[in-house]
Amino acid sequence: MPYLILMFAVLAETIGTTALQASQQFTRPIPSLITVISYAAAFYMLGIVLKTFPVGIAYAIWSGLGIVFIAIIGFAVFGQRLDAAAVIGIALILAGIVIINLFSGTTTH
Repeated sequence: MPYLILMFAVLAETIGTTALQASQQFTRPIPSLITVISYAAAFYMLGIVLKTFPVGIAYAIWSGLGIVFIAIIGFAVFGQRLDAAAVIGIALILAGIVIINLFSGTTTH
């Protein structure tokens, strides 16, 4: 169950960050409101996850997946391009998340 809540936290954070870009520096009310609500939900769920996971592990997974998803959304929705170094860096972030989840004894399985 903690992984499911963590995934919803990542989803909320991703929605919030996407809305933040769409808010145009908080000048558009609806995307701004979505940003605030999404971030509040994300942090609330992250707090629940911290009852099970150590903060470093939970935050690494939460922020790492958020980076990957936002990079994909930035490319698909906002037309933002990534160079080779950025793609390699994001791949390393994903590799780190996989290693934590497969080999670390600090997460629940």
